[in-house]
Amino acid sequence: AVSKLAQWAAPRPVERNLLTVLDQVYIQPEPLGVVLIIGAWNYPWALTLQPLVGAIAAGTNYIILHPGFLENQAICVFFAEFFNPKGLLNVMRQQRITWGKFVNCGQTCIAPDYILCEPSIQNRVVEGIRQTLLEFYGPDPKSSPDYGRIINQRHFNRVMALLEGYTATLGGQSDASQRYIAPTVVKDVPPQARLMQEEIFGPLLPIVTVSDIDDAIHFINEREKPLALYVFSSNKKVIKRMLAETTSGGVTVNDVIMHYTLNSLPFGGVGQSGTGRYHGKHTFDQFSHHRACLVKSLGMEEVNMARYPPQNQAPLSSTRYLY
Repeated sequence: AVSKLAQWAAPRPVERNLLTVLDQVYIQPEPLGVVLIIGAWNYPWALTLQPLVGAIAAGTNYIILHPGFLENQAICVFFAEFFNPKGLLNVMRQQRITWGKFVNCGQTCIAPDYILCEPSIQNRVVEGIRQTLLEFYGPDPKSSPDYGRIINQRHFNRVMALLEGYTATLGGQSDASQRYIAPTVVKDVPPQARLMQEEIFGPLLPIVTVSDIDDAIHFINEREKPLALYVFSSNKKVIKRMLAETTSGGVTVNDVIMHYTLNSLPFGGVGQSGTGRYHGKHTFDQFSHHRACLVKSLGMEEVNMARYPPQNQAPLSSTRYLY
């Protein structure tokens, strides 16, 4: 594990398609969470300690049946440097968040559910979205052939109920007879608001302000692991921190949704956001039993002699070269 760890943990480049030909596309192994190892008495090394080696190598926290023989802090994380988060979201130049949120009237499982940004750029974010909405759907999204409707009355009522008590910064109009809800942005949403407690699955976009990159990472990590995470930044250190210090089913940097378009990337959640993954070979692997096969010749029986009893010194000495 020590000799192979760098190879195992390294990003794994995968194929790209025409939509992502200029992008970096890779699979990044990361710790899954907390691992419970239940061993057995008959082969304690193979059934307890070998899985523990893999759990430590993967960076997970672990629970074992015999506490005390490893340090309590076998795995720790230390952050020593602060990075300026300016540029974390720059929607003045990019229309990607607006597209990803309001396509299909927000009814996309990996649509951006909320925006985290500094208070100083919140109004710029709103203005960027306003201008983009005007470009996408015109002055009246209700009459645009490119803007959808909520799928049924029950979900129309559910989404509208989430908006109760808030004043929309953009949009907010609705028409129950058409199940129409305008593209809507709400500023200064408190983290404990009802709007932040469940997946919106509709055209409401709350903005939550955070003081810096540390605050953003803390906000993400104190909640259930999301299905998708989107980071907008030109600062490589900010991107690296967000990827290293958060987890999610998938992540796209400086765009939204596009990781879903690649069959070479697995699509799925982690923790409460989902179990398993699919897309291309990943679907095959997810629903396949990886059978272990060994086909051996009946010859060369001399090589096997050392494994047969009685275990005297002679056969043991003859097999040292195997190890």
